[in-house]
Amino acid sequence: MRRLMIGLALAAMALPAGALGGGWATAGLAPPDDGVGPGETWNAQITILQHGQTPLAGVSPTVTIRNGSTAKTFKATPAGEPGKYVAKVVFPSGGTWTYEVYDGFTQYGGAKTHTFPAITIGTGTGGDGFPVFTATAVIGLVLALGLLGYVLARRFRPRAAAPTA
Repeated sequence: MRRLMIGLALAAMALPAGALGGGWATAGLAPPDDGVGPGETWNAQITILQHGQTPLAGVSPTVTIRNGSTAKTFKATPAGEPGKYVAKVVFPSGGTWTYEVYDGFTQYGGAKTHTFPAITIGTGTGGDGFPVFTATAVIGLVLALGLLGYVLARRFRPRAAAPTA
C-alpha cells in the first residue's frame, strides 16, 4: 500500500510538469527603420521559434499596429526559411504606434500575442522634404552675423577730428 501511495504521489507531481511542457513560441521582430513614414511599406521580418529555440514552420502569424482607436492587422507569409515570415505593414498616419505579433502557434492552445515597445512614425518624406530645421538654423546664423557686423561697425567707426580753436 505504501508503494502505491508513493507511486501516485510521484505521478501527481509529474502531471503538472508534463502539462507545462506543451507548446509555446517566441516571436522576434525588429522595429521599422527610422525612414519609414505614413503610407510607406515596412517589410516586417518575423522569427517564430518553438520553445524559443526551434524554428517553427506552418503557422500563420500576424502583425497588428495600433494608434489610439486605430488598429490594423497584416498577415505574414513564409519567407523561405523555417520560422521566418514577412508581413507588409503600412502605417496610415504619422505618430506614436504600438505593434504586436500574434504567433499563430495554435497547437496545444499555446498561441500568444507578443507586444513590442511603441515607435514613432515620421512625416514620410524620407529625407526628400524641405529641411525646416536646417533652414531655420541658417537664417538664425545669418541674422546673428549681420547683427555682430553692425555692432562692430558702429564701435570702430572712425571719428571726425575735433575742431581746433
